[in-house]
Amino acid sequence: MSSDAGDVVVSVRDVGKCYSIYDKPQDRLKQAFWRGRRQYYREFWALRHASFDVRRGESVGIVGRNGSGKSTLLQIIAGTQIPTEGEVHVRGRLAALLELGSGFNAEFTGRENVFLTASILNMTRSDIEQRFDDIAAFADIGSYIDQPVKTYSSGMFARLAFAVAVCVDPDILIVDEILSVGDIGFQQKCVGRMRQMRENGLTLLFVSHSPDAIRSVCQRALFLVEGKPAYWGPAEVAMNRYLNYIREQANAEALKTQGDLRERVAFESQVQHQTRYGTGHVQIEAVELLDDAGRPCRAFKFGDQITLEVRVRSRIAVENLSISFLLRDMTGIDLTGTTTFDECFPLPPLPAGGELTVRFRFRSVLREGSFGVCLAVNRVTQRDGSDNVLFDQVDGCIAFSVIPDLERPVHYKFHTPMEIEFEAMNDLSQARSAP
Repeated sequence: MSSDAGDVVVSVRDVGKCYSIYDKPQDRLKQAFWRGRRQYYREFWALRHASFDVRRGESVGIVGRNGSGKSTLLQIIAGTQIPTEGEVHVRGRLAALLELGSGFNAEFTGRENVFLTASILNMTRSDIEQRFDDIAAFADIGSYIDQPVKTYSSGMFARLAFAVAVCVDPDILIVDEILSVGDIGFQQKCVGRMRQMRENGLTLLFVSHSPDAIRSVCQRALFLVEGKPAYWGPAEVAMNRYLNYIREQANAEALKTQGDLRERVAFESQVQHQTRYGTGHVQIEAVELLDDAGRPCRAFKFGDQITLEVRVRSRIAVENLSISFLLRDMTGIDLTGTTTFDECFPLPPLPAGGELTVRFRFRSVLREGSFGVCLAVNRVTQRDGSDNVLFDQVDGCIAFSVIPDLERPVHYKFHTPMEIEFEAMNDLSQARSAP
């Protein structure tokens, strides 16, 4: 534990969870009969060697593929499971959204379940009555609040569960992918409320497969691989490593059917990057940002033309190449980008040792701030990406800034050109009587 232990509200120390896997139902009976003198099961460690501290007011994401141990870890922290090894210490009122409808009685109405769940969180009936209108308004399920929850859709379940959890003022909130069942408007509403609560001192543990949600809500993140911690640190770095892992897994599957790409190629070009991955058969050699006169530039104003110039070199004879880029803001949110494949812009085949330079030209529609560029080179022919192979992806390979223009302020992340029209009526009496 850190020296600043007074601010630690969740402490996880070498936690593991092991399950006994029986191949046949009768093996359970045999195990009970022999009472440990013989073993009729296989051990499966769903989680192993997890250790980290979460401080008051901190937001932590838990990321990993399905089966990586995310839910098991959160259930142990919430106290609904007991660890096989290690220990967890939690300080403060904890509200957990672990599974759809967990903690609800299916025969009770939504109203009755609000009082039941809140009372479990040590709230008095008078406190619940004072907050009930806020809970019902946030859930926004109308008259269904007085219907049995067994009649609810999955979205209504999520609405009511989240409304109860955020309206009882928990010190620690655990959210495990439950928001994925809600509509997009409700998801945005929940993310906005979590940001607000975080600013007011809430400690948040958040599982999501959405990179943007993790990057925008969380400060740090834990990346799990097959039940073991693979990275613990800044959320953006954790998400980059998680996405890298997914791409590497997808690449490995694709390479099984690609006879010409069995051996990886080491990266040789010295392109600046935060992270880099791929098979290396085609590599990004150089990247530059140019102004409208073709000169290298790192600062642009709204409306300026930006040229992103990319040079790649192939180590093999290859065709069906696609080059892509995306722009990312300082918080790690992906803003915009495209691929030559999506734009139906075919690139020529390259021989071994061949080079290709591609230029993307676009107008700056971004508000002031700093932005990074990510580049990738793929081979793909199918629109569903089923034969996609990633040769090279370089995150954070070049950065630029957008400087303010007082004549044309941009108030949001970016501005989309608009057409505006109006109709004026000078005769107000006609306007009032018009159908």
